[in-house]
Amino acid sequence: MMLPENLHGKDRCGECDCDEGLDFSFSFAFQPIIDVDNRDVYAYEALVRGTQGEGAHTILNRVNERNRYSFDQRCRVKAVKLAAHLKLQTRLSINFMPNAVYQPESCIRTTLAAAKTYNFDTKKLIFELTENEALTDADHLVSIINAYREMGFQVALDDFGAGYSRMNVIIASPPNLIKLDMTLLRGIERNNNQQAVVNGILVMSDQLGTRVIAEGVETMEEYRWLRHRGISLFQGYLFARPGFEELPEPFFPED
Repeated sequence: MMLPENLHGKDRCGECDCDEGLDFSFSFAFQPIIDVDNRDVYAYEALVRGTQGEGAHTILNRVNERNRYSFDQRCRVKAVKLAAHLKLQTRLSINFMPNAVYQPESCIRTTLAAAKTYNFDTKKLIFELTENEALTDADHLVSIINAYREMGFQVALDDFGAGYSRMNVIIASPPNLIKLDMTLLRGIERNNNQQAVVNGILVMSDQLGTRVIAEGVETMEEYRWLRHRGISLFQGYLFARPGFEELPEPFFPED
């Protein structure tokens, strides 16, 4: 499903001034997270891209302390707007920057306004926290997770197993979802050490009531090993590459 032509380039939701402070435009690609138990799409993740589909780094390299808040707010609005125009029926997963969230209840207002404007069900929103962003105040992050969950959103911890440790955060406030970093999964069927780490995470997640998403899966061998361990949520090139301003149909492997 392709994006209508009039949504390309700079556009505003009309509800806020979240473009203020930004001197660049961006768009999104969408990649499905599939549920192989139900053989359907659990969610689509919105992945930032340049306006012509350029990689995320071309945009993220321009984000700094001065424009981080504006960028974070604009990402939420833009992702909701594109998802609504693409008639997305599943959940929408949006990455957020915890260092840009000063007060969760206030910073969520533009997202709620955009959802109302574009008639998008806020119960479908998942907010992904990347583990690669340094955060000195763990209590602040816990307060964001708690606030978002109380508002009815799902919260996912992205890139788990890479970058900064969030174990203290998981203990204080377990997220709804943990996304295993692809570096843990690449060639996992051949690596006993990787297998031991992932098995440990699965035991922990089961006891915490947190679902696991295997992210960045590229081969059937990786898929079969992870599937055999009981994982049902998957994301990666094996199932679908990100679609620039479209919702790609995924491939569902046979077990």
